Amino acid sequence: MTAVTGPPAKMRANREDLTPMLSQYYDLCAAYDEFLVLFQVGDFYETFCEAAEETARVLELTLTQREDSTGTYPMTGIPIDNAASYVETLLDAGYRVAVADQVEDASEASGLVDRAVTQIVTPGTVVDDELLAPGSTNYVACVASEERDDAGRATDDSDPAHHAVAAVDVSTGECLVTSADTPERALEELQRVAPAEVVVGPDAAVDPADLDGDAMRTEFDPDAFERDAAGETLAKYVPRPEAVVGNDAELRAVGALLAYAEYTQGDETLEYVSRIRRYNPRDGLRLDATALRSLELFESQGPSAGPTLFDTLDDTACALGRRRLRQWLRRPLVDRERIVARLDAVDELASRSFVREDLHDHLRDVYDVERLVARVSRGRANARDLRSLKATLDVVPDVKAALEDAESDRLRSLRDSLDELEDVRDLVGRAIASDPPMEITEGGVIREGFDDELDELRATEREGRQWVADLEERERERTGIDSLSVGHNQVHGYYIEVTNPNLDRVPDDYTRRQTLKNSERFYTPELKRREDEIFGASERADALEYELFRDVRRDVGEESERIQSVADALATIDVLTTLASVAVENDYVRPELGAEGIRIEGGRHPVVERQQESFVPNPTDLTDERIALVTGPNMSGKSTYMRQVALVVVLAQLGSFVPADSARLPVVDRVFTRVGASDDIAGGQSTFMREMSELTTILHHATENSLVLLDEVGRGTSTTDGLAIARATTEFLHDEVGATTLFATHYHELTGVAEELSGVQNLHFTVERGNDNDPDGDETGAEVTFLHRVAEGASSSSYGVEVARMAGVPSSVVERSERLVDDSQTGDGGGDSTDSATQTRPESRPTRAENTSLASFSTNGQSADGTDETPMLAERQSTDGTDDRLREVAETLRDVDVATTTPLEALTLLNDLQRTLDE
Repeated sequence: MTAVTGPPAKMRANREDLTPMLSQYYDLCAAYDEFLVLFQVGDFYETFCEAAEETARVLELTLTQREDSTGTYPMTGIPIDNAASYVETLLDAGYRVAVADQVEDASEASGLVDRAVTQIVTPGTVVDDELLAPGSTNYVACVASEERDDAGRATDDSDPAHHAVAAVDVSTGECLVTSADTPERALEELQRVAPAEVVVGPDAAVDPADLDGDAMRTEFDPDAFERDAAGETLAKYVPRPEAVVGNDAELRAVGALLAYAEYTQGDETLEYVSRIRRYNPRDGLRLDATALRSLELFESQGPSAGPTLFDTLDDTACALGRRRLRQWLRRPLVDRERIVARLDAVDELASRSFVREDLHDHLRDVYDVERLVARVSRGRANARDLRSLKATLDVVPDVKAALEDAESDRLRSLRDSLDELEDVRDLVGRAIASDPPMEITEGGVIREGFDDELDELRATEREGRQWVADLEERERERTGIDSLSVGHNQVHGYYIEVTNPNLDRVPDDYTRRQTLKNSERFYTPELKRREDEIFGASERADALEYELFRDVRRDVGEESERIQSVADALATIDVLTTLASVAVENDYVRPELGAEGIRIEGGRHPVVERQQESFVPNPTDLTDERIALVTGPNMSGKSTYMRQVALVVVLAQLGSFVPADSARLPVVDRVFTRVGASDDIAGGQSTFMREMSELTTILHHATENSLVLLDEVGRGTSTTDGLAIARATTEFLHDEVGATTLFATHYHELTGVAEELSGVQNLHFTVERGNDNDPDGDETGAEVTFLHRVAEGASSSSYGVEVARMAGVPSSVVERSERLVDDSQTGDGGGDSTDSATQTRPESRPTRAENTSLASFSTNGQSADGTDETPMLAERQSTDGTDDRLREVAETLRDVDVATTTPLEALTLLNDLQRTLDE
C-alpha cells in the first residue's frame, strides 16, 4: 500500500492563513489521513500541494499552479466525467481514495459550497462497473483471532478454531466465513479467496504480505473487532448471529468486516448482504495457491501468457455464470452425491442439444443481476438499471419453460427455484419508461399513466410549450413583422425578438426584456404567465418523478433476497449448460466416481489439446500401484502428463465431463503440486529452499485420499543429497501417507525403488533416434524425436545432450559432452545408471567429491566386482584443470531443465559456458 500521510505539510504549517476552500480541503485530509482526497471544484476533482505533486506523478498529468491569498501552490485535477479511469490507476498504484463531492448547489450556497466525502474507494470495496471486470469477484477479506483476556487466555474455549477468515464482495453481496486452527491454514484460505484487500484485526496472526498477489493490507478500528461490537454489527444482517458463526474468531472476523464495508459505503447497512454463509474448507477439494498456480487454473505461467483451464471452460452466456464458474473451479466438491447430481444435469443437457441451445440463447439476455440489485439496495441504481433488471426477469419464464421436461434432480430443483417475480416485473414495467435517460433528476424517467398527478403536470407543460411554439406565427400575423421570432434561454426565459428596423411596429402590450446590438427582446403578460406555468409544472414534475422513482427503487430493493435467489439459480444453470457444451464440443466423457485409484484411458490435457493440431492421449493406471515414477527427457511431455491427470480429477469433482476415452476416479480431498523452479529472493528463499518448503507442506498435510504431483524434487542441491531426498520422499509417501502420486524425475537411479516397494511403478516417455525403430535405442548423435507417449518401465536416458543440441548449444560443447558421457558409461564400474540404482539405499552413497562420474551414480563407491571404483574423468584430468572445467560445463548442461528455462536464461547460460570454454 502506498502511504498517504495526512494533510499536506504546507497546510499544516500555515493552517490559520488558509483560504476557506483550502481550509475545507485541509479538514477533509485530516479526517481521512490514510486516503488520497479528491476534492471537487466545479467539473474537476482537485488535489493540492504535496498531494498534487504525487497525483501528477502517478497519473502522468501536468502539474499546474494556483495562486490566492495563501500564495502559490501546486494543483492537479482530473475531470469528473472521466474520473473512473484515473481512480483505477490510483488503486493499482496502492492508494486508497476518498471522493469529496459538493453536497449543495453552488447557485444556492451562501459563501463556500459545502463538500463532504461521499465515497471511499479501496481495491476490495470497489462497486463501480467501470472499475470491475465483468463476471469477476472482488473480495475484501478479514482475518481475526479469538478474543483473549488480560492474562492471554481465550475467552471462548468451546471451539478449537483459533483463527477465522471472512470475505465479502461488496459489489454483489456475497459473504463467506470460515475457521482455521492454525495461522498457516488461515493463510491458505485467504489464498483460495484471492482477495483484493485484507482487513486485519489488532491480534491477527496472519500477515497478508505472505499472500501470492498484491492484496492491500488495511488496519481498521480495533473497537470493531470487539466481541460485543462485532455481534451488534452482524445482528443487523441476520436475525440470529449465532446460527451463522460457529465461534468467537468467526464472529469478530465477519462483524468487523461488515463494519468496514459499511464505513467505505457511507456508514449505511448493506441490506443486500443477506447471503452470509459459513463453510468448512474440508467440504471442498482443497487447492492451495501453489496448486492453483502450477495447474494454471486461472493464470498462465511462463514468459508468454497462454490460455488457462478457466479460459478453456468459459463458454458462459452471462456474467452471473462466469462468476459462478470461477467459484466452482476454485472450490470443487468432495461430496460424491453432490458431484453426481451435477454430472447427471450435465449429462442430460449434453444429450439434449435443443434444450441446451435454447437455454444458452435465453441466458445471453441476462444482465449481472447480483450487481444490479446491490446498486438498487444502496440507492445508486438509475432508471436504466431497473430496466435491465426487468429485462433479466423477463427471461425467467422462458428458462423455466426450457426446463419443463427436465429429468435430473438438480435441473428440476433449479427450475422449481426460479421465482418469476411477476410483481417486480410489473412494477418496473408500469413505472419506468422503456428508454429512460441516464439522469434520474431531469425527467423522462417515469412512464405516462403511472401517476395521475405527474400526468397532469406533464400535460400542463406540454400544452404551455405548444402554446409558445404557436406564438411566433400568431405574433407575425398580428404585428406584420415577418422577421419576428420567439426564443428561450436559461437566464431570461421566453422572449419575443424584434430587429431594430421594426421596433416602430412593436405593439403596446410588449414589455422590453433585453436589449441587444441589432434587436430588442420583449415579453407579453400572457407569455409571462405561460412561462411561469411551464417552468412551474416542469419543476414540480421533475421533483415528483424523482420521488416516484426513488419509491419504485426502494420497493424493488425490498425484494433483493428474492432477486438474488433467482440470480443464483440462473448462474448455476448457465454453468451446467456451459459444461455440457464444452463436453460435446471437445469429446469429453462422463467420469465414474468411487474407484479405489485413478484409471484413465486416452487422457488428454484440456488446455494443451486445444492449442495443438495433434495431441497424443495417454493412459493412467494408479490403482494397484499408486505411486508412479515418471522418467524421460525434457520436452517429452512429463509435466503435461502429470498436470492432465490432476486436471481430469479437478474437472470431475467440479461436476464436469473429462477429456478422456474413459475415467474411473476416486474422490480426492486435496491436490498438491511441487512443479517448476522458482525463488523468493525478497523472502530470503532460494529456489531449493522454496522447493523444500513446498515439499514440507505436502509431506505434512497429504493423506491417503490426496493426489500429489512432484516434478524434479531435489534438483537444486548436489546429486547425492538430491537423490537421497527424492528417494526418502518416495518411501515416505508410500509407507506413511499412501497418497496417489506422480513423481517426474531425472534421477534414473530412483527408478530402482519400484523393485523394492510393491506400490511403486515406473513409467517413461518414449523417444526415437533417427530411423531407429527401437524407441530407447542408444544411437549416439542421431536426431531425437519425442513421441509424447507414456509406457511402462524406466527410461534409459534423459537425452540431455540431445536436447542441448536441439536448443542450439555450440557443437563443440555438445560433442565434448557426448565423449564425457561415453567415457562415463564405459569406464570401470560405470555400467547403466538404472541398474546401479537398486544396489543400496541413498544414505550409503558417496558424495560428489568421491564420485565425479557424469552419467552414473554409484551406489557404494565400488564396481561390480567389488574393487574400488575410480571415475574415468578423474584419471584423464590434466594438470592445468582443463578437464575439470569441461566436466563442469557438461554437468551444467546435464542439470538444465529445458522445459522451464526461459529464452533469456538460456542465452545467459550459453554465454557463461562459452566464457568457461574460452578460459
